[in-house]
Amino acid sequence: MLYPITNKFRTIIDLSGFWKFSIDSDKIGEKEKWFEGLCHSKEYQKSNIEIAVPGSWNEQLEEIGLLHYVGSAWYEKDFYLPVELNGKKILIRIGSADYNSKVWINNKLAGENNLGFLPFELDITDIIEPGKENRVVMLVNNELNDGSIPQGIKPEYYSKENRLREETYPATRFDFFPFGGIHRPVIISIIPENHFEQIKIETFVKPSNEGLAIVKVWTNSLADGEVSLIISGGSNQLKKQIEIQNNFGEAEVVILQCKFWSNKDPFLYNFNFQLIKDGNIIDEYSLPAGIREVKVEGNKLLLNGKEIFLKGFGKHEDFNVIGKGLFLPLIVKDFGLMKWCNANSFRTSHYPYSEELMSYADRNGFLIIDEAPAVSLDFRHVNEQTLVNHKEFIQRLIDRDCNHPSVIMWAAGNEPNLVGEEIYFNGAGKEYWREVINFTKSLDPTRPVTVPNCQRAGIEDPVFEFCDIISINRYYGWYEHPGQLDKAIEALSQEMDEIYSRYKKPILITEFGADTMPGYHSTSDQMFTEEFQAKLIEMYIKLIDSKDYTIGEQVWNFADFKTPQNFRRVVLNLKGVFSRDRAPKLAAFRLKDLWSAKKGIGEV
Repeated sequence: MLYPITNKFRTIIDLSGFWKFSIDSDKIGEKEKWFEGLCHSKEYQKSNIEIAVPGSWNEQLEEIGLLHYVGSAWYEKDFYLPVELNGKKILIRIGSADYNSKVWINNKLAGENNLGFLPFELDITDIIEPGKENRVVMLVNNELNDGSIPQGIKPEYYSKENRLREETYPATRFDFFPFGGIHRPVIISIIPENHFEQIKIETFVKPSNEGLAIVKVWTNSLADGEVSLIISGGSNQLKKQIEIQNNFGEAEVVILQCKFWSNKDPFLYNFNFQLIKDGNIIDEYSLPAGIREVKVEGNKLLLNGKEIFLKGFGKHEDFNVIGKGLFLPLIVKDFGLMKWCNANSFRTSHYPYSEELMSYADRNGFLIIDEAPAVSLDFRHVNEQTLVNHKEFIQRLIDRDCNHPSVIMWAAGNEPNLVGEEIYFNGAGKEYWREVINFTKSLDPTRPVTVPNCQRAGIEDPVFEFCDIISINRYYGWYEHPGQLDKAIEALSQEMDEIYSRYKKPILITEFGADTMPGYHSTSDQMFTEEFQAKLIEMYIKLIDSKDYTIGEQVWNFADFKTPQNFRRVVLNLKGVFSRDRAPKLAAFRLKDLWSAKKGIGEV
């Protein structure tokens, strides 16, 4: 699926803005035909509520009781489609709706989707009416279950699992808020009848400053034809003809005197594709692409053949009022703050981030670990559908993000066995991750694969056997040995050495940190103070840097973020080095100094 663009052959209509809105707590909407318009909803008739799209409903509509709402909600918007679009192929594309959704156009079901955080596209050519007002109605549901990715949890599970002290409200299997809503733009995309369906560009660094691009092109229904490829942006313009047979074409392109993409110099070539049939151009698509290569050799992570060391964060798509909704000014602010800290990387914990953010990272030279939302999988509740959905998610994630040079690694999940279930080690965990990780590598052999490991899974975690890079999340000094930093560093050092001794793979610390209340201070090691957070992070970094098998450090977290209610959380997870509204804590200044001193490491 290609990101929608506007050119001579393609155009878009953005439906962002205010939509009619109604909750459906009793799930009666379909029976009462709310898809024919929210005039059929007594709830909407009573209140005439509107909501902004993109954006979550939780904080946006907190005053009508939706802060903790988990369930179904309906959206409606009328829009005009110009008459000159008659005869064109017309799609509706939803950037993400979390987590399940159905779409109706002019009272007719266009399709549905059951994977959140990713775009989906529906062909509405036969049900849309150019030259008239049209109506789109969406049903969005943010409930999860055993087979979904991420998994859900029912409140009664906490009692059955003897984990009442860990119960959250709303109930989740993860430590971030289960925001509901249409979180990324809804776009009407108009494209030619015969068109580019997908484009993939794999890049490699060759000797003598040569770049190699393996270009693969899929069309929707063009059995034969050709593609004219023009690559511009370097010292010379390159042209290549690609023959299309059975809707597919492939070619290798060598770029002499290549300017390689890196975090220090994020140079992007422009790949312009023209689809040609009977001598006529019938579609065109331009794709910015960076030529670079990522490898793991011994204990090192290499970018373009040179050692790279990751300095950065785990993050979240989370901000006041908008929740997980796309907010472009926040992307600019966050990247500016990460650059200010001298960071060069982040992980999309614990789900894919917006396509707009990924493209911004391409242009700004950030290195991304791109993560699927298989977070805290509980193998007592994993079923056949869990695996099916997990693999489908990875397939769609790689299809979406494979052309981003900023993506240097796939994370196929995060922290399995978080609650310490014994079944994980009876072979079920090993077989599950063998299939998932091998599947990921089969789809993209050009990037390493990892799965961050948690304390309870320990050094026996089967993900270590199949991952190219060992990623560990550790909170010694916080959850273990609380407040005792010397003991924490000793325990971490010993465990890291044991892991490396057993697996002989490079180690990345993907999470470490401490909750911190802004403005709390102490002259001694006191948890929740700004001084404690800064000291813990500094001691971790010095330990990590002392090991010759480590490839990076990513602090948890970039900024405070909202969580479900629990006695362990004061509204937010406060491990951010910035507050939720992006004010720096002492740790941010400490990181800036620590990472500035290592300026020569991690810049290619």
